[in-house]
Amino acid sequence: MTAPERAGADASQELGRIDPTTDDLRATYRLQLHAGFGFRDALAIVPYLRDLGISHLYLSPSMTARAGSMHGYDVVDPTRVSDELGGEDALRELARGGLGVILDIVPNHMAADDANPWWSDLEQRARSFDYDPETGWYRRFFDIDDLAGVRQEDPEVFTATHAKVLELVADGVVDGLRIDHPDGLADPAAYLRRLRDAGVRDVWVEKILHPGEPLRDWPVAGTVGYEFLADATALFVDPAGEHVLTDLYVELTGDARPFAELAAEGKREQAAGPFAREVARLAELAPDGADIEDAVVALAVYRTYVEPATGHVDDADRAAVAAAGMSPELARILLLEERGHDELVTRFQQTTPPVTAKGIEDTAFYRYHRLIALNEVGNDPGRFSVSVDDFHAGNVERQARFPRALLAATTHDTKRSLDTRARVGALAGMADETAEHVRRWFEVTADLVEDGAPDPAERWFIFQTLLGSWPITTDRLHAYLEKALREAKVHTTWIEPDTGWEERVQRFASGLLTHAGFLADFLPFEERVAVAGEQASLGQVLLRATVPGVPDTYQGDETWFLGLVDPDNRRPLDWAGREAQLRAVREGADPTRATAKLHVLHRALDLRRRRPEPFIGAYEPLEAGPDTVAFVRGDAEILVVVPLRPDDRATLDLPSGQWLDALRPGAQSQRLGGTTYVVDVLGPLGLALYERR
Repeated sequence: MTAPERAGADASQELGRIDPTTDDLRATYRLQLHAGFGFRDALAIVPYLRDLGISHLYLSPSMTARAGSMHGYDVVDPTRVSDELGGEDALRELARGGLGVILDIVPNHMAADDANPWWSDLEQRARSFDYDPETGWYRRFFDIDDLAGVRQEDPEVFTATHAKVLELVADGVVDGLRIDHPDGLADPAAYLRRLRDAGVRDVWVEKILHPGEPLRDWPVAGTVGYEFLADATALFVDPAGEHVLTDLYVELTGDARPFAELAAEGKREQAAGPFAREVARLAELAPDGADIEDAVVALAVYRTYVEPATGHVDDADRAAVAAAGMSPELARILLLEERGHDELVTRFQQTTPPVTAKGIEDTAFYRYHRLIALNEVGNDPGRFSVSVDDFHAGNVERQARFPRALLAATTHDTKRSLDTRARVGALAGMADETAEHVRRWFEVTADLVEDGAPDPAERWFIFQTLLGSWPITTDRLHAYLEKALREAKVHTTWIEPDTGWEERVQRFASGLLTHAGFLADFLPFEERVAVAGEQASLGQVLLRATVPGVPDTYQGDETWFLGLVDPDNRRPLDWAGREAQLRAVREGADPTRATAKLHVLHRALDLRRRRPEPFIGAYEPLEAGPDTVAFVRGDAEILVVVPLRPDDRATLDLPSGQWLDALRPGAQSQRLGGTTYVVDVLGPLGLALYERR
């Protein structure tokens, strides 16, 4: 891109649009790098990803981390590309391989150990970290003692820790940055402005938004896509099943509390337990009698973004503080109406995010089991479903404000992969049958329960897990249940594990895999759930590839991928098998059940490659009833129709013209227009993606 072209593109970006002739960001693919799969391994699969339709690799953190790190978030030297991954030369070689590079960076924290010279030197530690040498006190990443918070608000620290990354951006090796945990920073907005001023064109923030919470007007391309993931999941959950599944959950567990109550309980436990030292420090900074712990727990969003340095307070901050119901004195302090408490304001804003994340995502999500497909980062499990109108509204807002936001389905942090969630979510569409089967399973497997383990909530959790991930091996199931039980912190914890309880639960779960009475009833129902879940997955794949935003695919999730929480979702992948499947799809083979997901993604991404302009143009919803998502892109050049549930009577008004089925290579164009039954435009996969001729 020439300098004038880049200037023009930058100007159009400020207006919320990118000139498709100068912008090649089309689709990203997330790779988890480690010593066993580094830059040159990534380079080897570039031809496959390019053929799939990917434009940019989306790499996990690649600066020097602890030896043997499997994720890269425990950085020990942010000034050097990881030798374990292949070193800087290999990264530059990868960048020349034909795909762009988006790099995940970790500004909030570094490893707190002697392998990190920034930490081992006490003078450097005091300058670079939120560290008080008079008290071993330091701000941690969440409750992890060996990850220490970095003072990115200090310009010298920012310059030193970002020099190599900014060099890679300036050299064209890296096209954009993904910012890990910006909520931990003292001033996220100022940090993001520094990146923009340093010449970083595209930045995506790992900002977890509460449903309905808008992203602030930051100089970013958008978020990494959890809000889309949450909405798309709930969109396919049949609202008609809410009453039945809620009653079943209460019947099985005896727990009628709404999710909000469990969320508050989890946050309270975290504030009083693992984060007690952070809360105590806030109390030291606050006026006597301030209700600090109550305020931390009551804040409904991850954090506020008051800026003590500039005095800026957003209306959203005022609303969040007001909704928390804290004391007037503390509210005035946190909203800068009473000055002189800047450190309290900053530390409060850095404390609420980890308390919220650990209390909700890593506690309440493992306790509340009404429908575990909804227990996902960025979602509220108390919200059972999302309407078509609300889904459209989210897309319209994204198109207007952040049209280059990433759209996620599975990430390295999701509790379950897209396909696992879709299967479990499908239970809402067969809620009465689900209730009948589960009651039978409780009866027929009672002989597997030992000394009360698993309890009824855990049994329902295990049944949903099997329905979502079947078939699953014993070792995967045991490892997952150990993590799930300890995160729930009901009968066992990471700090004080009750291995006896864990082993009894694991024996119950593995016993199910060979229990004749259970399997006789489970397997036929599971197959029906799998088919319904696969259809929901296909719909979400097509929507992710066609609504406003940039579709992101997690490694392996282009094909059927029944993953559970990390580290289960980092299992080695069969790249050769995927390449063979894609080759068949590209050669025009009809989609099979095995290749359907790959077929839909590839055909949609290929359409984006061939005709980029409509996908940067307008998004116009079409009225098709409460059970069908339909819209056109650009000047009615692309048509998408995705049924959520069967409805033979649903109709929509189609723009008239010659339309070509983009999901069926070699198909002849046909004339469509006017009031049309939805079923008449759907192809063999039960979806529609048309391009106008």
